[in-house]
Amino acid sequence: MIIETPSRLHLTLLDLNGIYGRIDGGVGITLKNPCLKLEAESAHNGIEVGFSKSSQLISDYVHDYTIKIENSAIKIKNKLEIEGGFKFTVETAFPPHSGLGSGTQLSLAVAKLISTMNDQDLTALDLAKIVGRGGTSGIGVESFENGGFIIDGGHKCNEKEGFLPSSASCASPPPIIARYDFPEDWRIILVIPEVERGVSGAKEVDAFQTYCPIPLKEVERLSHIILMKLMPSVLEADLDTFGDAVNKIQTIGFKRIENKLQNPYIAKIMNELMVAGAAGVGMSSFGPTIFAVTDTNELDIVNAANDALKDVGGEIICTSAQNSGAKLLN
Repeated sequence: MIIETPSRLHLTLLDLNGIYGRIDGGVGITLKNPCLKLEAESAHNGIEVGFSKSSQLISDYVHDYTIKIENSAIKIKNKLEIEGGFKFTVETAFPPHSGLGSGTQLSLAVAKLISTMNDQDLTALDLAKIVGRGGTSGIGVESFENGGFIIDGGHKCNEKEGFLPSSASCASPPPIIARYDFPEDWRIILVIPEVERGVSGAKEVDAFQTYCPIPLKEVERLSHIILMKLMPSVLEADLDTFGDAVNKIQTIGFKRIENKLQNPYIAKIMNELMVAGAAGVGMSSFGPTIFAVTDTNELDIVNAANDALKDVGGEIICTSAQNSGAKLLN
């Protein structure tokens, strides 16, 4: 059995202040590419992980993928009391710790394959609780289930104590408070520079602990922009307004901190994409993936990205939103 999952952009966390009794909250967009394609077969015992030739782009990340597949497989097997083993083959993939949500998609893909092969029909939310994803943001879980433009409502403060990234949180995935189709004719250009892969692990935990709580004034301003600018622009397919909202988000709240902690090349590349005419430019999660949104001048932005990457190298992916979730191919 094979499953194909989308990737996602995480535009921003909403509230890392918590004065109103909730923390986290997130905004994201599901992407058609890059995608993860994973095959599972029954085996006598144990968990075996292999990689096809088409997935060699992640050759430097084999260990990360292998550990996540093994851990997720063990958790879902134990929860559902499934015996026997499984052989997994990664057909296509995208790099971890790049801001595209590979960890959640991979973990949910493993759990979905094993549960389906054993006649268990579980939702993405059920699977996420079992494999321990969505402890901060619900964007990846909802991208797996339904795709589209997504906003989650964060966690009650009595359910999640303290400011922590998903990797260090045991909280259940938060509720989805808005989900809309995103304009598929808007082009999204991803630029993934070959710099240190964002902030992850202990560094990510330290960032949350050091910079939170975020000042209430910033949280309120960010919420205002999202409610009265970003969300209506998606529903009305107003690219200029959407882009302006994305640009403003980069300087507010925890996204300001995420940008602050990046390699200086990130800011330089983002500026070059803006100069090239992108309606909006942002960084996904803790990066290093940068995204630019346009509907007319994709080639100009790609050329600018190529020029900006000359000193550091990297990858450019031209894609669009996906308004559906993961799919089983057989």
